[in-house]
Amino acid sequence: MKKLLILTILMIAGISTYAQIESPVKWAYAAKRISSTEAVVFLRATIQDGWHIYSLDVKDGGPIKTSFTFDPSKAYSVEGNATQPTPVTRYEKAFSMNVSYFEKSVTFQQKIKLKSANVSVIKGKLEYMTCNDQKCLPPEDLDFSIPLGK
Repeated sequence: MKKLLILTILMIAGISTYAQIESPVKWAYAAKRISSTEAVVFLRATIQDGWHIYSLDVKDGGPIKTSFTFDPSKAYSVEGNATQPTPVTRYEKAFSMNVSYFEKSVTFQQKIKLKSANVSVIKGKLEYMTCNDQKCLPPEDLDFSIPLGK
């Protein structure tokens, strides 16, 4: 009876380990005031080897592009478009088109216009999709809250 119990526990542990969700991308956030009326928000993805996320500029019919939405606020507004380094562009059979993406890590930047001196946090949501040579994971939506120092 003891052996059966131990075997059952080991099987359950093995199944739960196998069923863990893959999470090949870790995000980090920061913000920096560059003047009394402007700040820059940094959104950095660290990507596991063999995986990639897509750029901000993916054509329709392709994978989900990385995008950022900032919560509406009377204290700040988005200024211009987010910027990114130069991505890798290659043909992907899964989408039958050239796509631009990032491997290893990437830092996106967004300028923010400060309408108040009392802005302490910038909030929003990011959406991205992760793929490797064999599969793509479902798109993810993440909320972010970035402290803005004085």
